[in-house]
Amino acid sequence: MIKPIQTASSIPILSIQAFGAMGDGIAMDTDALQNAIDAAHAAGGGVVRIPAGRYQIGTTQLRSNVTLSLDAGACLLGSQDLKDYPVGHLKPAREGEAHCLFYAEDATDIRFEGLGTIDGRGKPEAFARKAGPGGRDLRPRLIRMENCERVTFSGLTYRDPAFWGIHLIDCREVLFSAVKIRFRNNHFNNDGIDLDGCEDVLIENCDFNSGDDAICLKSSLNPCRNVVVRDCVLSSNTAALKLGASSSGGFIDISVTNCRFHDCPMGAIKLELVDGGRLENIAISRIVMEDVGSPLFIRLGNRGRIYTKRTGRGVGQRDDARNEGAPVGSVRNICISDVVAEVTIEDRAKTARATYKQLKGDDFSGVTDKERSKAGPIMITGIPGHYVEDVVLENITVSYPGGGTAEDAERDVPEDIARYPEQYFFGVLPAWGAYIRHARNVEFKNVQLTTRSRDQRNRVVLDDVEGFIAGD
Repeated sequence: MIKPIQTASSIPILSIQAFGAMGDGIAMDTDALQNAIDAAHAAGGGVVRIPAGRYQIGTTQLRSNVTLSLDAGACLLGSQDLKDYPVGHLKPAREGEAHCLFYAEDATDIRFEGLGTIDGRGKPEAFARKAGPGGRDLRPRLIRMENCERVTFSGLTYRDPAFWGIHLIDCREVLFSAVKIRFRNNHFNNDGIDLDGCEDVLIENCDFNSGDDAICLKSSLNPCRNVVVRDCVLSSNTAALKLGASSSGGFIDISVTNCRFHDCPMGAIKLELVDGGRLENIAISRIVMEDVGSPLFIRLGNRGRIYTKRTGRGVGQRDDARNEGAPVGSVRNICISDVVAEVTIEDRAKTARATYKQLKGDDFSGVTDKERSKAGPIMITGIPGHYVEDVVLENITVSYPGGGTAEDAERDVPEDIARYPEQYFFGVLPAWGAYIRHARNVEFKNVQLTTRSRDQRNRVVLDDVEGFIAGD
């Protein structure tokens, strides 16, 4: 005889409908949801149940010991009116503005779960860029949580924020499991998840299709430490996995394994340290890349941004950018293994579907230098006097489109020491397989690089590199 599963009857389950929610997609149900959350918190913890329906809400604050549980067919809809996103009770954001759909601060044991959907409905026609006073960009994030502990995202589908998606700052003991993100071609800056200064994070069995970086680790103040990503499928209009660009605290002990990265025209993996801090002990393995831009970009730069004050935001992407005050950091101990990658030129028809991309004219013939530079080689580069150190690439197979010219092979590559770290900003590189500069102790073990068409550039170009080893 099978015994019934025992549940903790002392944990209350509170339906949002019991607090007056209409669920018709028209009425504002913010108060009903907030009151249910507050009641569960006041009871010492509980589950707020969202039955099937369409519930329109504005900014809602999460509390400790509360689970938000969405039934199949339940959808929480972000209001498309900015007045429903008040910020007076929210801590100012370290990056960008404070507006968000869900907010939590100094809380513990928060859980999102279920089979439903949280849809920010952040369309450009509802939330235009830089439309606030003085050109401020007031587009709300989907979720912002600061200094929280034991946070779980289990199941649910997240859709279409106006700005970043799920943004966690200085949080600890975080789990993402079986989460779906569907942000692609919605608006500018639609990152999947941004983890800023977070520790002890596990991301597993997730499927992300984002507009901007799918998984982006940041460290505006504190380091990201002990982060594991495994068994995930990641796609993005930019990169699948990015460490940086915000990097004051650095990135330490990061592991990514057994993932598929696909349809990432601006690159697959970007490891960037440009604001000081340390980037070290990074292990990436068992990755399949399909239809991606540059497979790997490792950058030590000197933007030097200090996030306790607003500095130089308007010039960061220009090639005449200057250091903003922080010292140069360090990049070392990176191991990337067992990777199979197909690098392709960005598909213009796919590009045209992105709300925020503008194609000039109707001529889809030819390939521009910008498009070629996005499909560039492996690039590992520090700056003069500051080396990327101790990098091992093992069991790597990459197929490139080829097509480089003799003129490309003679190009001088700008240093762009303080510029925002984007590989294609360096232009078409003089190598088709790997370009390594200002680096020490880089080892290639069984690295197979090929082109699908003739390329007149060198396979590998080294510039100011000490201790390069290329073995079988």
